[in-house]
Amino acid sequence: MHFDVNSCFFRPVVPQIVAPKIPEGERVDFDDIHRKRMEKDLLELQTLIDVHFEQRKREEEELIGLKERIERRRAERAEQQRVRAEKERDRQTRLMKRQKYEVRTTRITNFPKNDHIY
Repeated sequence: MHFDVNSCFFRPVVPQIVAPKIPEGERVDFDDIHRKRMEKDLLELQTLIDVHFEQRKREEEELIGLKERIERRRAERAEQQRVRAEKERDRQTRLMKRQKYEVRTTRITNFPKNDHIY
């Protein structure tokens, strides 16, 4: 049995590239072709540059917004910590006052009763 390797695989058909034919008898202006190609390349390059700088501008604006958000969050967090510390100080002060009051009332009420002495 004969096996044909080429029939088993799909090979994409690639058209042969043929060089453009230059008409005989006519002059070809290579300088004009070169100039047009340079203009096209320059236009493409300018478009790429514009796209690049627009993208950079958007990224820069996003970065500025992010920095502002970080700074705003940092300030909010500092304010929260300040308020929390103040509340904790007030709580500690109240606790100390209550403990002092309890110590005083305990001393007063823990005196032995002298019921037998009049």
